[in-house]
Amino acid sequence: MIPEKLLKPYNPTETEGRIYKLWEESGFFNPETCVEKGVTKGSAPIFSIVLPPPNVTGNLHLGHALAITIEDIIVRFERMRGRRTLWIPGEDHAAIATETRVKKNLEKEGVRRRDLTREDFLKRVESFAEASKETIRKQIKELGASVDWSREAFTLDRERELSVREAFRRMYDAGLIYRGSRIVNWDPKGQTVVSDDEVVYKETKGKLYTFRYGRDCPIAISTTRPETKVGDTAVAVHPADKRYQKYIGQEYSFEFAGAPVTVKVVADQAVEPQFGTGAVGVTPAHSQTDAEIAARHHLSSKTVIDEFARMTVASFMLKGKKVLEAREIIVNWLKKEGLLEKEEETVQNIATAERSGGVIEPLPKLQWFVDVNKKVEGVSLKGLMREAAASRRIKIIPERFEKIYFNWIDNLRDWCISRQIWYGHRIPVWYKKRPSADSYQLTAEEKGDIYCGAEKPEGENWVQDEDTLDTWFSSGLWTFSTLGWPDETMDLKTYHPTSLLETGYDILFFWVARMILMSTFLLGQVPFRTVYLHGLIRDKEGRKVSKSLGNESLRLEELIKKYGADALRMSLTVGVGAGSDARVSEEKIRGYKHFGNKLWNIARFVSGLENKKDEPTLSLEDAEVLKKWRELLSEATADLEALRLHLAAEKLYHYIWHVLADKIIEERKGRLEAGDVSAAFTLRTIFRESVTALHPFMPFVTEEINSLLKEESEKPLIVTPWPGI
Repeated sequence: MIPEKLLKPYNPTETEGRIYKLWEESGFFNPETCVEKGVTKGSAPIFSIVLPPPNVTGNLHLGHALAITIEDIIVRFERMRGRRTLWIPGEDHAAIATETRVKKNLEKEGVRRRDLTREDFLKRVESFAEASKETIRKQIKELGASVDWSREAFTLDRERELSVREAFRRMYDAGLIYRGSRIVNWDPKGQTVVSDDEVVYKETKGKLYTFRYGRDCPIAISTTRPETKVGDTAVAVHPADKRYQKYIGQEYSFEFAGAPVTVKVVADQAVEPQFGTGAVGVTPAHSQTDAEIAARHHLSSKTVIDEFARMTVASFMLKGKKVLEAREIIVNWLKKEGLLEKEEETVQNIATAERSGGVIEPLPKLQWFVDVNKKVEGVSLKGLMREAAASRRIKIIPERFEKIYFNWIDNLRDWCISRQIWYGHRIPVWYKKRPSADSYQLTAEEKGDIYCGAEKPEGENWVQDEDTLDTWFSSGLWTFSTLGWPDETMDLKTYHPTSLLETGYDILFFWVARMILMSTFLLGQVPFRTVYLHGLIRDKEGRKVSKSLGNESLRLEELIKKYGADALRMSLTVGVGAGSDARVSEEKIRGYKHFGNKLWNIARFVSGLENKKDEPTLSLEDAEVLKKWRELLSEATADLEALRLHLAAEKLYHYIWHVLADKIIEERKGRLEAGDVSAAFTLRTIFRESVTALHPFMPFVTEEINSLLKEESEKPLIVTPWPGI
């Protein structure tokens, strides 16, 4: 008899929420429960993975949906294979992004951050973050993610705070974390340092100015930023450039735009003779490259721009001016003095802060850094990161990203980890405040006046550092902080290193490399065995989906409501291999909704067939059909094992629609109507196994079909053994 539900059209809206609740209540997302209920053996191999924690800045988008879909396919497959499977969910506090979002919300109310105390502001941020977490959890469930909610974590919760402080202390004690004055990427708009990887370069039209510092200056230089030239302390030329040989070592002084400038001519290999005049002004306080030249030649450094991108130089015409104003003033002064030799249109890459959009100012500031070159027990952090991939202890998929990973390591500079914001992990360092002083001071020699630890030191007059840590410091601990580190927990012993990390190729350096850095140093283990990198979401024209292009119309929650999660998941899987960008359109999603309906219709047809528990003697034709299905199933299984998810999905989709539905059923309708038990058994077997194999990709409709077709003694599909096992 056909179940009553199958007589009605399939409705994802009425089904998916109910099915997810049944999964949650079953406890099968938890590997220990699976063992207790006898669906997984206690001695079974381990498969563990962490969910890349979404930022608590609002709703999930299609990029998150792509990652969650890929991970859930893998997790469900491994669970059905009998592995003790753990998938840990959680959220990232995303310090700068979240604080920026809340600041914008406050500005709409006419309130600035500085109008509030630190405590009151943090309460507003925490309230916003909690609301975002609720939204994120809801969306993760709507996508069907079979995560273990009992182990949910947050990068800013108490357990992660303890792990962050312990990691900082161990690295500080090892001499890998230090406080020093170096050139950093300063965001005048966000009023904080940002890391090299959080700088976004925007191509824009600019001008290249060629000029001399004064009438008696023997060398002309070229620059796109004449406002910084009041901070020059040298002119650099290439050692082999014959034009400037006689000037090397000479020193010249000028009054430049109302400011005194003294420059020494130095020869340095970093200079490109073909750029401009082949001579460049060296501004050590406002360029990382220039700071390196200055260090090689023992040059002085002069800061002429402040944290608000205003000029600080002692010039009546420049002091207090914004940098763009100062640029215009200097250019006009050069023209008036007859010193501007050339003004050319050029294309330049402007460095901006990813979160605030502010134009970056390189500034020398006293900050906290991770030393990536210092060797501890004979190896540096760079060395640890390189060896983990070079030794193949970590496999990167696709392999082409290995070269990019190694290139990034080779060019990696010390990592600035301090941020001048309020939201986040406050740096676990305390300074001794002298009773007679209004504030604390610290020099390199005052080691007795600094304390680094998990908790505030005993005694009076200790003041904690005002800065917070870069978000990537805490998320770099994610694979093991979520398992209880620094305690030696059973979870840590059982599930670490994790089996797989799945994430976007755009955060290979932000996150993946830093997790390798943290885990290899702090635990002596790689954080994961395999890295699977997915691509970006693009529209049907192939353009990156973004607000700036105005093509962000496909909203996750609306698509799920309209087409169901299964259809969305298949649209994000078929045709999308590792490292490939995913083209998404409503037409594609609609097509897989039709496929879900096709499954439902086949289920209705199959449910009306007589169900023989014992396998009958099959006709030669039916035996051959079943054999070919099993061969395809074997191929799809091999594809899943090799993480070729797109191929497995495509093979199953094509077989079910174009072979099972269009050929096998149509060719057997006469025999089935005549009660042919061989044809009925073959069809029912293939359909049940294909529904089981399709479960990782389309979990909701397959679980619903399974519940309507299965015998009382059979398990839910989520823990049904993979066909062929």
